[in-house]
Amino acid sequence: MQSPVTGRDECLDAATRLGLEDPEDSDVNAIFQGIKIYDERREMGDDVRIAVIAGNHYNSIDGDRKIAEDLRKVVWDLEVTECILVTDGGAEDEFILPVIQSHVSVSSVQRVIVNQMPNLEGTYYIIKKVLDDPKHAQSILVPFGLVMLIFAIGSLLGTTELAVFIVVGVLGIYLLFKGLGIDEYFSLALHGLKESFIGGRISFVCYIASIFIGLLGIVMGLSSFLTWYTADAGVLFYLLTFIYGSVGYIVAAILIALLGKIIDVIQNEPKMLPRVITLPFFVTGLGLIAYGASVYVISLPTIEGFPIDGVDGIRIMMLTTVAGLILAFIGFYIQKVLQKVEKYAPEVKEKSSKRFSRH
Repeated sequence: MQSPVTGRDECLDAATRLGLEDPEDSDVNAIFQGIKIYDERREMGDDVRIAVIAGNHYNSIDGDRKIAEDLRKVVWDLEVTECILVTDGGAEDEFILPVIQSHVSVSSVQRVIVNQMPNLEGTYYIIKKVLDDPKHAQSILVPFGLVMLIFAIGSLLGTTELAVFIVVGVLGIYLLFKGLGIDEYFSLALHGLKESFIGGRISFVCYIASIFIGLLGIVMGLSSFLTWYTADAGVLFYLLTFIYGSVGYIVAAILIALLGKIIDVIQNEPKMLPRVITLPFFVTGLGLIAYGASVYVISLPTIEGFPIDGVDGIRIMMLTTVAGLILAFIGFYIQKVLQKVEKYAPEVKEKSSKRFSRH
């Protein structure tokens, strides 16, 4: 159907042809409803016009543009000042309504819902709209696809219980990351990795190395958790057993990534150096504090085979905490020194240039 279609007979003919071509199309009911409203308003003595405007189901942007263009033509030709919008009740009405209101005043909105299928098209349109958006489709389809794949592999290998355990764990981690916004940091990290690769920077190699070392740290953390696992301990104890085995590798991975970042900053953006120079000190300090806390907590219970007892655990925690704080203060001091050097460097350069200009 070519739009716009104006006039009662033309709209009735368009609805008939559309119904014969696709009887399941809900737009047919919307056109007939529009004709019914037109007849009722005419009987009441109102000076009314009727027009059918169609968009584009395959491209929402082009469809909105087409609706705006056709509506502008109808408003100009029929000299209308307000309209009654009749739609099939689809969820796309929320997107089309502002486009129509920008050209003509909407006095009423009539939604036609087929009695046998209430809200079915609206639900279908919402789902289709979400899945057509790559961002939402990736957020929804990828985790569910991964879960199904893991469960299928586990079932095929005959370890259904392990598959269920892994699936629940993966979903839990995914929901936790989405809820806390951690996935955004991963997106930033991937963007930085891509930029460093395209720019041929040394940070790309450092980032790749840090990823492998970080994965090794996760494996070692899980190994530590399984080694010192006890049924009577709480969640905090389990977390610290993981930290005990993984913190060294994770800190090393972060330091390698920061080393590449600092080298890139020195080569390309020296003014940004004071902002990033403190990060290695802070990361190392936090790593030492976390390691000391994990050693202390694990050494408290009576765990067979753990090489550190409670007294030594307290000493290690105190030493690592003091060392971590000292490193943090050193990083803060270096940052302040670099900021002062950067602040006074232009003044020294300007004075030197003036001295040479006098000679």
